[in-house]
Amino acid sequence: MASAYASGALALALIAPGPVDDPQPSRPAPAANVTPAGPPVFEEPRPPLLPADFRGEGRYIVRDLGVDVPSTWQGRGGDSQMTADGPEHPMWFTNLIYRNTPYTLTYKWPGIPPDPPRQCDRVGFFNRQILNDLLKTARFVGPEILQGTKDRRVDHWRVGVVGGSTQPGENLRFPIALGDVYVDQRNPSKWWQVLQFGFQNLFDPALDEWFTMTTFSHQPGQVTLPDRCPPPT
Repeated sequence: MASAYASGALALALIAPGPVDDPQPSRPAPAANVTPAGPPVFEEPRPPLLPADFRGEGRYIVRDLGVDVPSTWQGRGGDSQMTADGPEHPMWFTNLIYRNTPYTLTYKWPGIPPDPPRQCDRVGFFNRQILNDLLKTARFVGPEILQGTKDRRVDHWRVGVVGGSTQPGENLRFPIALGDVYVDQRNPSKWWQVLQFGFQNLFDPALDEWFTMTTFSHQPGQVTLPDRCPPPT
C-alpha cells in the first residue's frame, strides 16, 4: 500500500542588528513560520492482473478434506492451466482456459469413485481479458504479510460475482463465485495466493479451496489440452 505525505515547510526568520545608536534593545526573533504536515493521502494500489505468460509451483489445499498436494499454474500466450498433482496423490485435476474456452477435468477426488472415467467439462466462453476486467472490479482489503518459509508482502483483494438483483434487499441475490487474491505489492501481476469460494467448487463439501505459490515467474509456461477434452468451438 503506497501513501503520500505532505511535508511541512520550515522558514526561519533572520534578525538583523539594529543601528548602533538605537537605544532600544533588539526585538525578539519572531516565531518560526511552520506549516504543519497534512493528513496522509491514500493511494489504492493497482488491482491484480493475470499475465499472458507465467509459470509457478505451489500447493493446492482443501482443508476440510485434509488435502495438501503439489500443484502447478502456467500461462502461455493468454491461455492458462492449473494442475493439482497426479495419480500418486489423493487429488488430481486440471483446469484450463484454452482458446477462449474454460475446461475442467477431474481425474481423482477424495470420496468420488474414479469409475467410470469423468468427462472433461467445457463451460461456455471465457478468456484472460474477461478475467482481468473482472479483477478491475475487485475491492482492496489491505496490505498483508504471508508468513511461510519466506515471508511475502502482498496486497489482499476480494473479487466476487453475484447473481440476481443488483439492488440489495429488494430481490433475490446469490453469490456465484468469490475469491481472495493476494498479489505482490510491487507487481500485481505476480500472484502468491488465492482462495476460491463458490458454486464452482462442486466437489468440495465446504466449497472453498486454496492454492498457494512458492515460485512465480513471468516466463512462458506449458499449456496442454488433454486428449479427453473436446476442441474449442
